[in-house]
Amino acid sequence: MTTTETGMPPASVASAVAPAAAAVRRRRPSGDDAGRGIVSPADRRVPAVRQGLRLTHGLLLVVLVVVGLGPMLWLAKAALTPTQDTLTSPMAVFPHGATLSNIDQAWNDIHLSRYFWNTVVVAAGSWFAQLLVATTGGYALSVLRPAYARVLNALVLATLFVPAVVLLVPLYLTVLDTPFTHRDLVDTYWAVWLPAGANAFNVVLVKRFFDNLPREVFEAAEVDGAGPARLFWYVVLPMSRPILGVVSVFAVLAAWKDFLWPLLVLRNPDIQPLSVRLPTLAASTDLGVYLAALFLSTAFPIVLFLLFQRVFLRSSGLGGAVKG
Repeated sequence: MTTTETGMPPASVASAVAPAAAAVRRRRPSGDDAGRGIVSPADRRVPAVRQGLRLTHGLLLVVLVVVGLGPMLWLAKAALTPTQDTLTSPMAVFPHGATLSNIDQAWNDIHLSRYFWNTVVVAAGSWFAQLLVATTGGYALSVLRPAYARVLNALVLATLFVPAVVLLVPLYLTVLDTPFTHRDLVDTYWAVWLPAGANAFNVVLVKRFFDNLPREVFEAAEVDGAGPARLFWYVVLPMSRPILGVVSVFAVLAAWKDFLWPLLVLRNPDIQPLSVRLPTLAASTDLGVYLAALFLSTAFPIVLFLLFQRVFLRSSGLGGAVKG
C-alpha cells in the first residue's frame, strides 16, 4: 500500500481532509446569505412581508419628519400667526389667517437687523480665524513635517481632552490682559475671533485630510521651484476644497449658536449677537414678535446647511485634483 509524504495512506488523508473541507463549505456564505439582515432576501419576495416593510419604513419616515422638522415648522407657523391665536390655539394652523406684522416688528422695532449683522460679523471673523489656523497648522504638521512634528501633534491632540469649561477662566484672564500687548479686548470682536481660532479639532481634521493627498503632486511642485508658501497656496488649498467646506460650515454654525463666551466678553448690547441678545429681550417683547425673531435667527443656519450638505458627503474625496 502506498503512502504519502506525511506517512499516511491516501485513503486516510482523504478521510481527514474531507471534514475540514465540508466545514469550510458550511462557513462560506451563499449568495442569499451574503446580504442577509433582519429580513432575508427570500422573505422580501413574500408580498405580505414586502408590504409590511414598506408600511414600517413609511411610518418611521413620518415619525422622523415630525420629530426633526416639527419644532421648526411650528416656529415658522407661529412667526406668521398673531399672538392671540398662538396663545389660544397653539397647534391650529392659521385659525384667523397669517400675517407678516410679527416679522416686520421683529426686524425693525426690536432692531433685529443690527443684532443679525453683529452675528454675521462674529461668524465671519471666527470662520476666518479657524480656517487660517486649521489650514496652516495642518499644512505644517502634514506636509512640511518638521523634526518636532510628532511632539507638536501629540500636544494638539492632548488639548482635545481638556473640557472647554475649564478653559473659561484662564481664557478670560488672557483676554483682559493679552500677552505682550497688554490690551483689554473685552467689548471688541477680537475677544471672540482670536479664541475661536484655537480649535484643535479643526487642525486634526485638516491634518488628516492633508495626509491623504498624493505626495507626487507636492514633489512635482517642488521640482518646478515652488516654495512652501507657493505650494500651500497654489497646490494644497485647491486640492482641499472638500475639507475647507466642512471646516467652514462647522465654524459658522458654532459661532452662530455660541452663547456663553460672547455673553462674557461682549457686554455692550450694541455689539452683541443674536444668541446673546434675544434671551434678554424675551421678557419685554410680544410673544409673536419674539417667535418671529427666533425663526429669523435660526433660518440662516438651516439654509446654510442645506446649501452645503453635499460637502459633507464628498469630503472624503479629492474633488478631482488628480486624474489619470
